[in-house]
Amino acid sequence: VGMKLKDAISAGITLGVAFTGMSMLIGFMSDAIGPAAKAMLTHTGINLPIVDGGWTTLSAIAWSWPYAFLMFPLMIGLNILMLIINKTKTFNADLWNVWGKIFTGVAVAAVSKPYFGTAASIALAFIVAGIQIIFELKMADQYRIEKLSGIPGVTCTHKMGFTSIFMFPIDCILKKIPALNKRFDAAALKDKIGIFAESHVLGFILGIIFGILARYSVAATLTLGIQASCALTLFPVISKYFMMALEPISSAISAFMNKKFDDRTLVVGLDWPFMGGANEIWLAVFWAIPVTLVFSMFLPGNEILPFAGIVNNAIAVAAFLVTGGNIIRMLILVTLFAPAYLWVGTIMAPFISDLARSTGAVALKAGELISCSSIDGPIQTYAFSHVFKIMDGNFLPLVLCVIFVVCFIALYK
Repeated sequence: VGMKLKDAISAGITLGVAFTGMSMLIGFMSDAIGPAAKAMLTHTGINLPIVDGGWTTLSAIAWSWPYAFLMFPLMIGLNILMLIINKTKTFNADLWNVWGKIFTGVAVAAVSKPYFGTAASIALAFIVAGIQIIFELKMADQYRIEKLSGIPGVTCTHKMGFTSIFMFPIDCILKKIPALNKRFDAAALKDKIGIFAESHVLGFILGIIFGILARYSVAATLTLGIQASCALTLFPVISKYFMMALEPISSAISAFMNKKFDDRTLVVGLDWPFMGGANEIWLAVFWAIPVTLVFSMFLPGNEILPFAGIVNNAIAVAAFLVTGGNIIRMLILVTLFAPAYLWVGTIMAPFISDLARSTGAVALKAGELISCSSIDGPIQTYAFSHVFKIMDGNFLPLVLCVIFVVCFIALYK
């Protein structure tokens, strides 16, 4: 897009460093918190038979679908078409998360095959995935994240944001409560409680709490406190590399695309980690861990044991987007919507496990079930993929599709 070669190489490598650094940190935090979460549940003696394989399990299954590669031209083609007909302002550069569209397609094909046969179910898979792609672009148009991220010309095209669409009407109600309609982001929290809102201190306190709940030894509890402190301290540091990489890339892409579409300013759609410097997201992530664990023990209909997906970025990012970083409203929304992730993870376990066996993507024992406790955009994923269950008299997915569209229109307007 017209960048000088040395600038392009430098920005590209820096962006790779930023994504890799963020992935390493999230993995580090998951490896530290996951065993503690499992220990908490182990001490309760509750039996939850579905294994939580996290998003990597879903990705492996999605990529093992024989038609997965066809999702690339569909995603790129629809984006270009919508730019040409002036129905979006977003240029989606997040090709990595094409697997999210593939997973929706795989789910649609699996659910619809008994009703329509193999060929028709595959066609329906791409039709529904195409609809998801369009909604992702329109959602990205609505969520202009420059103010929240501090990076100009960027937005988020990740399907995890779909949960915010269902959160939107509830957040509108919460905003009518005077105490909840004031600025209360991480900076405001720091003003109120001082050093206890500093990333390193807050992370240490949260780690200590998790260690105590997991009945760790004193040494292991203190270690977990330092690990949580390290993660929360370094997230904003890594996010600065996103800014260093994306500012020149965003400017170059905007300049290039604006020559092609001189009647409007385009923004670049990216994966969510560029927002990872927001402490509000990580506070919500930490809050979601005990909330999810408590729900998993007592929620009727849940059979999934939260483990690999216990660090639920998806629910935190959705709450961040819809509230603009108001921590109190974020925590309320996270609490209200945590059950959706467990329910959908449970509902989708049989078909996910069957696909894992049939494709060989994941090795499972006979009768073993696997799923994910933090499926991106769980309500939308369930609604879009199971809408054909109306053939069996199940109208819930169709009702959720209608609610999704109505809430999306309200949010967009």
